[in-house]
Amino acid sequence: MPLDHFVSQVHLKNFYSPSLGELMHAFRKSDSKKFSTRAQDVCRITDHNTNPFLQQPRAIEDFLKDVEPRYNASLEKIREDKIDRDCIHCIAGFVAYVITCAPAALRLNTGPLKAAVDAAARIADAKGAFSKAPPSLGSKSLTELLDDGSLTFTIDPKYPQALGINSILHHVSVFGNSRWEILRNFQDDTPFFTSDYPVAIDVVDLNTPINRVVPLAPDLAIRIKPDIQLARAPDDPTFAKFKSTRRALKRHEVVNLNRLIVQCAEDCVFYCDDWWWIDEFLSKNRSHYIEPVRLNAQHGARQVLMSSQRISLRADKAAK
Repeated sequence: MPLDHFVSQVHLKNFYSPSLGELMHAFRKSDSKKFSTRAQDVCRITDHNTNPFLQQPRAIEDFLKDVEPRYNASLEKIREDKIDRDCIHCIAGFVAYVITCAPAALRLNTGPLKAAVDAAARIADAKGAFSKAPPSLGSKSLTELLDDGSLTFTIDPKYPQALGINSILHHVSVFGNSRWEILRNFQDDTPFFTSDYPVAIDVVDLNTPINRVVPLAPDLAIRIKPDIQLARAPDDPTFAKFKSTRRALKRHEVVNLNRLIVQCAEDCVFYCDDWWWIDEFLSKNRSHYIEPVRLNAQHGARQVLMSSQRISLRADKAAK
């Protein structure tokens, strides 16, 4: 069976350490262990890109053939301010693949489906669709069983992965037709990190889509500001609406972005240089993770269920 990398090796190799040769520094949030590693030895799961819910179970591999080989050339185009359609497709495709197929994405994307099933079950129960539970379960209603945790729903994470793969070209279109901030990092002692989920979230306004902060190399990152109007617009592979601005970041700005990158990592953080400040920085941020959240919005007389993501502190991790 194939050994699939859910973060491409070509991306990770950009974070190799000059002092280690073909290795990079790594840190595990779950146990605070530091180690050095090759790109081919991390961010991989056997048969991860095979999805039984799709007619073509390995369809995502065909998509990646137009993304991964162009990655390094796309970085040079961004650095030289020569961004073209191929560059936009490559980087937007890299981001779309991560938010669709990385283990963190599968965990996060089961949340909205589970919330939808839960809400549908409660509505059906309120309409009398289900009888009471047997006496062994206290003769409770379905809603009562859900409330006290006796009954829960489980979502196969391969199902939201299949939904994401089916809509991956739409993700590419949305990202590629949105505004990008090209973020240059010339701080020699503060390079960008990356991770096993290198698409950090940046929540600025609760009423707008989440910005995506993507480290591309130690000296280069982008912030994608998705245009909410593109959510239901036809896909545009020409990226006619693409716009970008460029900024050279100050040190405190790089630190702030690195904080997001570490907090949004699922478990492993990778970096090229082991500076004196890194150990304490990683330790301070290792207990934060992205979590799915459910938001209820009033739309006229109806309650609308909305799903989003936020960075939060896991109490179980903080206690370790």
